[in-house]
Amino acid sequence: MRLSTRIAIVVGAVVPLLVLGAGWVLVGLVGNDLHAQADRRLREQAQVVGSAAKGVLRAESNGRPRAEQARQRKLFAAALDIGIRLSGPNGTIMDGPQPGPAVRLPAATGHPVTVRARGKTWRAVQVPLTLQRPEVLGTLWLFASEAANEAQIRMVRGRVLTVALLAAPLSAGLAWALAAGTARPLRRLQQRTSGLDPQTSAARLDHTPTRITEVDDLAHTLQTVLARYDEQATRTAEALATARSFSAAASHELRTPLMSMQTSLDILDAFQDLDPADRAETVDDLRRGHARLLGLLVMLRALAQGDLVEADAFAPVDLADLADASVSDLRRAHPEAEVTFEGAPGLTVHGWQPGLRSLVDNLLANALVHGRSRDGRAQVAVRLRAERDGVAPAAVLTVEDRGPGVPPEQRQAIFGRFQRRSDSPGSGLGLTLVAQQSDLHRAQLRVGDGAGGRGARFEVVIPLAPLEQVGDGVPQHRSWMSDTARQRREIPAARP
Repeated sequence: MRLSTRIAIVVGAVVPLLVLGAGWVLVGLVGNDLHAQADRRLREQAQVVGSAAKGVLRAESNGRPRAEQARQRKLFAAALDIGIRLSGPNGTIMDGPQPGPAVRLPAATGHPVTVRARGKTWRAVQVPLTLQRPEVLGTLWLFASEAANEAQIRMVRGRVLTVALLAAPLSAGLAWALAAGTARPLRRLQQRTSGLDPQTSAARLDHTPTRITEVDDLAHTLQTVLARYDEQATRTAEALATARSFSAAASHELRTPLMSMQTSLDILDAFQDLDPADRAETVDDLRRGHARLLGLLVMLRALAQGDLVEADAFAPVDLADLADASVSDLRRAHPEAEVTFEGAPGLTVHGWQPGLRSLVDNLLANALVHGRSRDGRAQVAVRLRAERDGVAPAAVLTVEDRGPGVPPEQRQAIFGRFQRRSDSPGSGLGLTLVAQQSDLHRAQLRVGDGAGGRGARFEVVIPLAPLEQVGDGVPQHRSWMSDTARQRREIPAARP
């Protein structure tokens, strides 16, 4: 059932009830007014008739029949259409419309009362009469018929009932018309939303304000729900794409080390009396293959996490403390390496702490593996400073080594997935993680020559302000796990 029909039914039922209730009150008020008017008239007549009634009692007590008759005529003339009943020592005189003599009248009350007899109603007032000379006591009753008043009350009741019967269809029809007109924007909104299918079309609800608060609020809610659906669907699609890419990359990159490990195991199984030196070499191959497998899985997991990170995971991060902790861990793991750190305290960026730590760790690991000098020494210099890049302040993290450096033609390619030198023990994903996290934090990544043209210098310029003040606000998905990733920003050379 439509809302307009329901409103019409409710209004059509409620309005007559309200009319009947108001009419009931009105009938009561009219009846009270008519009673008050009749009572006022009775009191006025009692003052006029009272003196004539005393004259009748006086003439009757003095034994003067003619005077008594004259007084009676005067009494009846003064009463007009009011019923009179005068009781005295010598009997009762009655005239005009009133109850029969057999009807029992109420006790003396001093105020008008209602008397009913044979389906008729009168308002009656009692007036006690007292004569001093001669001493005579009498009672005067005045009766006013309620027939006219009851006719008026019946007329009012009939009109109230007529109005209630007419109000039912009229109010229902008017309510239906108004509700239908009010619900028209709602129906238009329903028609527009019924044709939306987020799975088959990118069209979304385009609502023009109707100045009807409920309809506009509902449209805003629908737009919010659709936007959240789109966001959730995008996240789900990204998660599925990342999972597929992870599976494809893992199966592709793990096939070679797994086959190598299988070959080594077959050799150990087939040649039980293998020479100890050959056996040690085979076992060493197994350990290297295991380490490579473990490194690949760790790196792929880190890439997948970076692809799925949400904006609410970002928080203030002290970059100086983070870089110092990463350098300290590298020194403990490789005490033979010469690692220096110069950092300006108080450089806080708005970022994802695990991602920033991964960025620094992989830059240091890359410098340690590929930045050794010709004599095999590892010298890594890490510096952190503040810089005003254009208008927004930024933190600049520099990692410099003394190795062979990176040729200019390869400074873009080294950030691709599984890009590594043939003699590299790594997985080829370390610098990919660096590029991913730079992208995620709206940072600029620069690659150039080290001091004096020796070695490689990696610079990461990270804005100190929150992301919504730097760029689009929310980090956009960059599918670093997929071969169909968007075109990455050009990586300029680092400044000397």
